[in-house]
Amino acid sequence: MGKRIVWITGASSGIGQALARRMAADGWTVAASARSVDALNALAAEPTAGSIHPYALDVTDHAACRTTATAIEHDLGAIDTVVLAAGLHIPTDAKAFDVSEIRTLVEINLMGVVHCVDAVLPALIDRRAGRLAIVASVAGYRGLPTAAGYGATKAALINFAEALKFDLDHQGIITQVVCPGFVRTPLTDRNPFPMPFLMDVEDAAERLYRGLQGTGFEITFPRRFALILKFLGILPDRLYFWLMHKGTGM
Repeated sequence: MGKRIVWITGASSGIGQALARRMAADGWTVAASARSVDALNALAAEPTAGSIHPYALDVTDHAACRTTATAIEHDLGAIDTVVLAAGLHIPTDAKAFDVSEIRTLVEINLMGVVHCVDAVLPALIDRRAGRLAIVASVAGYRGLPTAAGYGATKAALINFAEALKFDLDHQGIITQVVCPGFVRTPLTDRNPFPMPFLMDVEDAAERLYRGLQGTGFEITFPRRFALILKFLGILPDRLYFWLMHKGTGM
């Protein structure tokens, strides 16, 4: 098997970091991006990390995303797989509504993905090959308490990936959307509420990696939680809101 190259954003912590370790251990050459230079360098220096190369990047910087993609292809070779996992969660409280927080979520979660997609699509289309995986969330299925900003960005990513797939199917590019449930990360550690079906990050990365080896559009885990939320999503509005109020106490 020839050299396989993956670009992972959000690789300084959480699922992105765990996936970088998992793919490097399986022989991939990993270009790992995030804002934290120290965290990336520490990841690349791990003795069991395999071939991980740090590329510091703020995904809100459109020009930097293009420069980084070009640098990766120059340094390492053609990118086979792109996993866009950079993201942020900020709870939204209607009583303390803050436009700047929503804007931050949109710039990182949504526009950060758009910037990176713009950076890699020309080369993928030119080669008529590759895989583009966009990390959204089950929070994008339907509105959840305190997730007005976060959920809106994740719903947009699901729709964005679905729409792109129509064009990219004709270009030989596999398009996937990743919808995790609750995964134990620095972000979810801040949640003040019970998190059903909470997964360890290494298990989540393993599920994600397995999904990247197939061609199914949606990669979701834990599956039972995703199925529950999908079921809730098709309920009549009145029943949905009643159940959510009862189940969350909000």
